[in-house]
Amino acid sequence: MGQRIIVTGGAGFIGRNLVAGLNQRGEDNIWIVDTLGTSEKWKNLVGLRFEDYLDKDTFRRLVQEDRLTGVRAILHMGACSATTERDADYLADNNYRVTRELCEWCLTHGARFVYASSAATYGDGHLGYSDDDLVTPTLEPLNMYGYSKHMFDLWALGKGLLGMIAGLKYFNVYGPWEDHKDDMRSVVHKAYGQIRETGRVRLFKSYKPEYGDGEQVRDFVYVDDAVAMTLHLMEHPEMSGLFNCGTGQARSWNDLAHAVFAAMDREATIEYIEMPEHLRGKYQYFTQADMDKARHAGFVHPFTSLEDGVKAYVETHLNSRVGDA
Repeated sequence: MGQRIIVTGGAGFIGRNLVAGLNQRGEDNIWIVDTLGTSEKWKNLVGLRFEDYLDKDTFRRLVQEDRLTGVRAILHMGACSATTERDADYLADNNYRVTRELCEWCLTHGARFVYASSAATYGDGHLGYSDDDLVTPTLEPLNMYGYSKHMFDLWALGKGLLGMIAGLKYFNVYGPWEDHKDDMRSVVHKAYGQIRETGRVRLFKSYKPEYGDGEQVRDFVYVDDAVAMTLHLMEHPEMSGLFNCGTGQARSWNDLAHAVFAAMDREATIEYIEMPEHLRGKYQYFTQADMDKARHAGFVHPFTSLEDGVKAYVETHLNSRVGDA
């Protein structure tokens, strides 16, 4: 249908769900860009409709040599998302430089560019979670992953490009097709496995008196909502800029654990464990997306509640993939 849409990271978690969302809208003129290697990530492609698959290095060469044609939009989800990655040069190239190259190509050729930033750019959250452009330069990411995302946000802001492209700061996204992410899987996925194996969920103790054990909070986003917002930005170029993607409602780890137990029809048993020393100084006790900017810009989609999202995830995906989980 018309010009093609390119989804980088299309075999990954959010990318795979984006391709499925495009398919549901009747779009199958899609190029998926990713790196599969010897992993099991290829399984995420099964059942999707797309025109072609390219590995990321081949695709990057096509962009650098200006040999792409007929592109309507690039949805750039591809990145190294491991917060533990220590190779700063690799992250700067893979997460910043590639994003810049794709952005420049899209602006030159009139294609819509939508990219994944990250809530990791907010660091420990002491400056709040506003996506206002005046706040962006003041942010202090805690790790190189967050900083590599922040680098592009700052570049685009400094060049005055945010009025022509769209970026999303995804908060704690969970849902189907994250099985391949190993330790970077959501706690919903991890909790499901723990309950099946041991009948209990393990959560970190709190080391701040104002938070009880398991009462640290996050903004948990069901992946269908992340897809809806991403595709809305693709389809509405008048809504450009850098936007938070979260529910705007912080929920506790205890809430999440109880939601998983309820979805599995089990009695809740939670064990609180010591947090590793190296995490205690960098641990976020509160995250909550400020969604005013997106709402005022026209995105009025209702976000799924934590309980409803977890129930859908367990019933439609995790229960049928026990052997793979």
